[in-house]
Amino acid sequence: MFGWLFHLGFDAFIISAFLAGIRRSTGLTPALSQVPNKDIRQLLRSYLEVGEYVFDFAVVVFGRSSSFERRH
Repeated sequence: MFGWLFHLGFDAFIISAFLAGIRRSTGLTPALSQVPNKDIRQLLRSYLEVGEYVFDFAVVVFGRSSSFERRH
């Protein structure tokens, strides 16, 4: 049971970070204004903010690694 919940949570982080990467590279973002329920809309907004944090954290970790290099 615990492993299954951990797996779902990890998948949620990955999907959220993926959406953050799409937002950063293309400007496309989910249309939260179409969600009718205000509470659900706020929950989704918070979920996407977590993805931004995960994405930023990954960029910092990869940027400090010798296995990755920046190309301009």
